[in-house]
Amino acid sequence: MIDFSLSPRQLELQQSVRRFVREQVLPYERDSRWTSHGPTDELRVELNARARAAGLLAPQAEPRFGGLGLTHLDRAIVFEEAGWSMLGPIALHCAAPDEGNMHLLQAIASAQQQDEFLAPLARAETRSAFAMTEPMPGAGSDPGQLRTVARWDGKRFLIEGRKWLITGAHGAGFFIVMARVVDGPHGVGPTMFLAPADSPGISIERIIDSLDASFTGGHAVVRFDGVAVTAGRVLGAVGEGLKHAQVRLAPARLTHCMRWLGAATRAHHIACDHAARRTAFGRPIGEHEGVSFMLADNEVDLHLARLATWQAAWLLDQGQRGTTESSMTKLFVSEALFRVVDRGLQVLGGLGLTTDTLVERTFRELRAFRIYDGPSEVHRWSVGRKAVERTGGTSGEKSA
Repeated sequence: MIDFSLSPRQLELQQSVRRFVREQVLPYERDSRWTSHGPTDELRVELNARARAAGLLAPQAEPRFGGLGLTHLDRAIVFEEAGWSMLGPIALHCAAPDEGNMHLLQAIASAQQQDEFLAPLARAETRSAFAMTEPMPGAGSDPGQLRTVARWDGKRFLIEGRKWLITGAHGAGFFIVMARVVDGPHGVGPTMFLAPADSPGISIERIIDSLDASFTGGHAVVRFDGVAVTAGRVLGAVGEGLKHAQVRLAPARLTHCMRWLGAATRAHHIACDHAARRTAFGRPIGEHEGVSFMLADNEVDLHLARLATWQAAWLLDQGQRGTTESSMTKLFVSEALFRVVDRGLQVLGGLGLTTDTLVERTFRELRAFRIYDGPSEVHRWSVGRKAVERTGGTSGEKSA
């Protein structure tokens, strides 16, 4: 049986987050501490305090770490409401990369690692960064090109490499670093390490100027020069880093979809409101087919994006990996939401090009979403390859 109705608890959470974001977060959207490299830590801490007081801080975290233990479907409902403001996920401490890192640490980390790294992260006492992407010719869409290495010196691993586009690196308390172990008694291969940000040898070369500006700390180039990490700070097992990354990547793709669904819905509402009030040729522009058809297409894209996200989240709640489903959802939702905001900007006309509404900023952010967590082309390639593997040669049809 498929039931799309929300439970009383889900409805209560939805309304609580909606009130919190619209009453307590929206007033911060003109705050000067929201910079071109994202919200500052000072602003984040202030917003986190408000969410903590409302009982909404890190709602995705397990109750033993102070969260609400939301299921994936619960998160879809709550994160969409948080996303109504781009500062909403920052306030609730359910924004990337921290939300994905919390999920990974809950699933993979040892009890000692959870006490040292996860517990303070869930309490928003610190931030984190996930360091996998590298400059050319290193790992990007193809993690097999990983060039950062970890060598065993008899007592510990020494990490050498350079990462870039590392979200939240500036001001982070620790890094989850992907490196290729090349020797030693523990095995070899791609491996995740936990490295405190103040470890000798970690340096931020620069903060990158980028199209998007909604992540605390922005995006950075980070160098690891002989960073010493003990065997006790291997996250998971040596050689299984890419396998463990899938634990993080599938849900993280979906939570991006959830948060941006809220932002795109708000942009659509702004466009609809404008279309009802702005007149041209003797009537509101929303009564002209050229505008109303764009708004209708927005309604369809938002509806289908929500259904796809909820279905993929439901699969994860059933214990399925949902790798292909999350890949299809990320592909469709990222492009659908960009279409929504692009149409909304078009409906606004000259107003849409200005910063008088949040639509211009949302447009820039949604353009970036089509690239991070796997560009659309990589997801298409993956889904198409699996379709051929699943059905190739089994249809019974003869080809020319």
